[in-house]
Amino acid sequence: MATNESISIFSSASLAVEYVDSLLPENPLQETFKNAWNYILNNYTKFQIATWGSLIVHEVLYFLFCLPGFLFQFIPYMKKYKIQKDKPETWENQWKCFKVLLFNHFCIQLPLICGTYYFTEYFNIPYDWERMPRWYLLLARCFGCAVIEDTWHYFLHRLLHHKRIYKYIHKVHHEFQAPFGMEAEYAHPLETLILGTGFFIGIMLLCDHVILLWAWVTIRLIETIDVHSGYDIPLNPLNLIPFYAGSRHHDFHHMNFIGNYASTFTWWDRIFGTDSQFIAYIEKMKKIEKKTE
Repeated sequence: MATNESISIFSSASLAVEYVDSLLPENPLQETFKNAWNYILNNYTKFQIATWGSLIVHEVLYFLFCLPGFLFQFIPYMKKYKIQKDKPETWENQWKCFKVLLFNHFCIQLPLICGTYYFTEYFNIPYDWERMPRWYLLLARCFGCAVIEDTWHYFLHRLLHHKRIYKYIHKVHHEFQAPFGMEAEYAHPLETLILGTGFFIGIMLLCDHVILLWAWVTIRLIETIDVHSGYDIPLNPLNLIPFYAGSRHHDFHHMNFIGNYASTFTWWDRIFGTDSQFIAYIEKMKKIEKKTE
């Protein structure tokens, strides 16, 4: 009975979204995107698209999304939004981070990306334009991937903080007490594999088109670079997402090496009480701000 009711609710929601989508004006870029996608399909093999295409998407978007935070350090106006104002970025740390990123990206992540083609072939994942999912279905699946990754990240990240193993693996990521965007994927190779597994679980369960790989990569990079940015921007549209953790939530974790273990959402930390120190800290900061007004 409950199952039938759930199916009915999801069906009604899907129909409602389809109706809203029918009322929206046609995307003026859709034809351009369609032509570009078909050009890729006609000029490159599936292996090239899944492997080198995925690598290019990841590298270009990663450093593109890091660019605003990198530029903020040179803009005096933005300093008031930096969370840990007493710990500015240094060229030495950023160069060290960049070198480790290159190693992780090309020696750890690239071999994993090479398996993408074989994954799509084994599960018969389509590439063609005709079977590309509508935007709202793509968004729903990306949300599902985010929930799965966030759950995996919370429990495995918390495990990596266990005193018996912390210094061997996760301590590398905590070398920078005040995080900055480029540091999002600065980690021990084992951590890259352990926490990165959460990214692929959602893909394995929910992927119905190769475009989901690139859409999910995009969303995940936006999120992880944002929470590591070190800046709490008031007009950040990501803060409108219900239960979104945000930069202040994760910055506290780097500042204190405890609590706030989730990557994207706040519910697991709330359920297990691992955000209690963060909540107390926020209340304390609010009282200080009121006194200074």
